Amino acid sequence: MRKLPHTILVAMLGVMAAALIAPPLSHAAPKKTPAKGSAAGKGSSSDSGDIDFDQPAGSAAASGSTSGNAAGNAGNGAANPADIDMDSDQGSSSDLAADLAAVDNGSGGPVKAGEVKKTPVSWQDIVVVIRKPFLKLHRVELFPMVGVTMNDNIIRHYSEGGELNYWLTDVLAIGVEGQYYEHDFESTYDLVARQARRLPTVNQYNWSAALDFHYVPVYGKFAVFDHKLITWEAFFTAGIGAGQSQVVPRDPEFPGFTNLLIQPNIGVGMRFFLAKWLTINLGVRDYAFEDKFEPTDRSTTMNATASQAQANATGEFINNIMFQIGIAFWIPGSFEYTTFR
Repeated sequence: MRKLPHTILVAMLGVMAAALIAPPLSHAAPKKTPAKGSAAGKGSSSDSGDIDFDQPAGSAAASGSTSGNAAGNAGNGAANPADIDMDSDQGSSSDLAADLAAVDNGSGGPVKAGEVKKTPVSWQDIVVVIRKPFLKLHRVELFPMVGVTMNDNIIRHYSEGGELNYWLTDVLAIGVEGQYYEHDFESTYDLVARQARRLPTVNQYNWSAALDFHYVPVYGKFAVFDHKLITWEAFFTAGIGAGQSQVVPRDPEFPGFTNLLIQPNIGVGMRFFLAKWLTINLGVRDYAFEDKFEPTDRSTTMNATASQAQANATGEFINNIMFQIGIAFWIPGSFEYTTFR
């Protein structure tokens, strides 16, 4: 291999060094000379071809003059007018205290004072409480009902009867009631007879009547399957009346006797309104009284007659608690409101 001449070798090294030192080719636009008075002219190192993110939108076209002035002002310590100063008041120079003072003085302000226009109203436009869907004032309630005793496990009584009530107000009524009773012996009656070898002493009820007072303290409504609204009310009942009980002789050979009973009663019930003339009533009533039962030492020589047995009868205080239910009919069958809403 032949050696290259020294001069050729030196020339080749120079070309390679020049290639490495030369800047690469770029497609960027040629750098423009900044205008006089621009930011570059003031000593700024930024290129006018770059995007200044501190510069507000819409002022890029005037960057040659505006940026130069802004840079000049920044060099002098002044704030850039294009920037937003959060500490400055962008609204009116007056504050809240000044506005309030202006309104108090009658010199105007943010709220314009003027004459208030009055609109006439009538009683029909004022709705305070929703009207009740059912009125009972000065109406008659005819209430046929049936009942059953709840607290006697030896003899059970079933009743058929009714009430006739007159409503003095929408919450207060006075009325009368009457019931006729039928009885049925429970299985306990025979069970006691077989186990204790003696028959229980029991009385049956024949009839009862009473003068009652009714008071309605509360009413409301509920929805049935989210489709129909049912109005209801709860009421208390108290009254005084009379009734008759009859001794059931343990031995059929001896006659029984009857007792006249003074029966105060107290109870609570509910009423469900189905129509303007129809309701369903149900409740629980306690009829309290002093009853007399057959003597235990009755024989052919002692207490054989009904009068003798009644004279020597044993007394006991009784609570005859009954459940009653029925359908009430209202007369007249409709009602009208005569007061304002």
